[in-house]
Amino acid sequence: MKKLGLIDKFIFLINSVFALCLLLSLLVPYIPPQKFPFLALLSLVVSPLFLINVLFFLFWLLRVKRQLLLSLIVLIVCAVQFNSFYRFDFGEAPSLKENQLKVMNYNVRLFNIYDWINDKTIPKQIAQLIADSNPDVVSFQEYSGNEYVNLDAYPHSFIHLVKQKPEFGQAIYSKYPILNKGSLGFKDTSNNAIYIDILKDNDTIRIYNIHLESMQVHENDVDFDQETSKRLMRRMAQSFQKQQSQAEVILKHSETTNHKTIIMADLNNTAFSYVYRKIKGTKKDAFAERGKGLGSTFVFKKIPLRIDFILTDRAFTINDFKTHSEGLSDHFAISSVLSW
Repeated sequence: MKKLGLIDKFIFLINSVFALCLLLSLLVPYIPPQKFPFLALLSLVVSPLFLINVLFFLFWLLRVKRQLLLSLIVLIVCAVQFNSFYRFDFGEAPSLKENQLKVMNYNVRLFNIYDWINDKTIPKQIAQLIADSNPDVVSFQEYSGNEYVNLDAYPHSFIHLVKQKPEFGQAIYSKYPILNKGSLGFKDTSNNAIYIDILKDNDTIRIYNIHLESMQVHENDVDFDQETSKRLMRRMAQSFQKQQSQAEVILKHSETTNHKTIIMADLNNTAFSYVYRKIKGTKKDAFAERGKGLGSTFVFKKIPLRIDFILTDRAFTINDFKTHSEGLSDHFAISSVLSW
């Protein structure tokens, strides 16, 4: 750094801090939040950290300075580790096999009953989105009964609601018969995981609908003064600790079935998190297999995040994946065509 001026030295110091933070984020999927809860917060900012390091790399490149190597090496290491960060789709879809199933997952934010979006037709638009996509199975988080959401195309369903006003919870609708169903019943929370076993032809398939603990971000957190930021970080750290416990409940329950399994989830956390790594295990991530771009399903403080997932056993082939662009909730719907 002898050839750097004072200002350049300061810039490189800031560069080093952001590079270190990005490197630390590599550890997040492997460290239980209950041991280091605040480190888990890094899982939410991997995307901006990655972008900032790209900008630092370009800055030093244009200046023809060897300091570009710091961000370059960190970016290469993280790109290899976080292989679901961004997906380019250059290949052809695999050929469809005899057995096919289209699934959709959607956090519908209570079908807009509190008018978060100033549009009374939101429930009907959601129903139309589902009809146009025409999945065989659709799972909802933050579900609430609404007479304007016509799901008559699905003769089989399992709905599990929290007994409070308004009633809300999770639901799974299926075109195929449901042989078994249940709720995992997370403790001390309105979040939950439910499941059904459907019969398609001669195959029984287990489908989970998972909604992990919410991040506890409120409207009064918009202004980031010091005290508000501390409260927000404490709440989020506590949420990530709860998510770990909930993931352990799911993993234990999933060991009770030998059926092929599909997980549809709002994890309230990213693909760079501990709970994602644990729940995914050896499963396929439908976005990582057939998605495009960032695959953002939720925007937090203007940061695009992928927190909604479709995960499948290795027995399934992922033929197609789509992140739907319709802004009818604070989440975007996702769908995938599977075959086996």
